[in-house]
Amino acid sequence: MKLKITAGPFVFDAVLETEKAPETCKSFAAHLPFRSQVVHVRWSGEGVWIPLGDKDFGVGYENHTSYPAPGQFILYPGGISETEILLAYGGVHFASKMGQLAGNHFITVTSNLDKLHELGTMALWKGAQDIVFEKAE
Repeated sequence: MKLKITAGPFVFDAVLETEKAPETCKSFAAHLPFRSQVVHVRWSGEGVWIPLGDKDFGVGYENHTSYPAPGQFILYPGGISETEILLAYGGVHFASKMGQLAGNHFITVTSNLDKLHELGTMALWKGAQDIVFEKAE
């Protein structure tokens, strides 16, 4: 499934990684359109995240990593830290105050990768940015 992601003033094309993370993609797709805000990460490096508290997507680990590449979204399903979605825009070593975490790589950005760093620094210096995930037409 192709997605359109609007984050701050930027629009990105993306794909759900349905073959690599089928359960995560199925669960997330059921929540589309998904609206929230991204803020800059605290522990993980060059990334933005969506803190989701105790939201339960009903998935375990699949296609999980602690080192997402720029343009990769990962979903941490909760456990020792709160549920969250993270987007890497540079070097990331996914962690929380509890230590290293791993999240399911379930979305890959396919356009405007050169705007990811701008989004990240905007969230760092100007604060939370709105984000909307929706099916692409």
